[in-house]
Amino acid sequence: MSKAVLLVVLCFLPVLAIAARPNKNPFVVQGRVYCDTCLAGFETPASTYIHGAVVRLECKDRRTMELTYSHEARTDSTGSYKILVNEDHDDQFCDAMLVRSSQLRCSTVSPGHDRARVTLTRFNGIASDDRFANNMGFLRDAAMPGCADIMKLYQETED
Repeated sequence: MSKAVLLVVLCFLPVLAIAARPNKNPFVVQGRVYCDTCLAGFETPASTYIHGAVVRLECKDRRTMELTYSHEARTDSTGSYKILVNEDHDDQFCDAMLVRSSQLRCSTVSPGHDRARVTLTRFNGIASDDRFANNMGFLRDAAMPGCADIMKLYQETED
């Protein structure tokens, strides 16, 4: 009897050790935060990138919606952020989301551009550890001069 228990323990011990160990290569969630200077609702050539904006990555259990992971980061001078995640969040919803802007005149969250879903699991066929979140944006208080010309580029023409 004791030999059987010892055999079972020896079989499952390596599995438990591997499961408890953090990943050697963490996921790298990255994206950018922009200021919609033309109030277009999307990035334009006049959009600028925000230095010092705060972004949060949150993961929630798919069934209970309980928060399982949260980490904040600030954007660099190019408006880019990177968040390292050591754990696999296999069956969870993970979203990068805007927390706050560092620019007072560009601090209103752009509807529909306030969060980006990312997949943080290695069991989906993605070979890379890099995960790219869609760019997220804030709206400027008022459109900058010259935006009318830029918006004309996006108008449909009838021929």
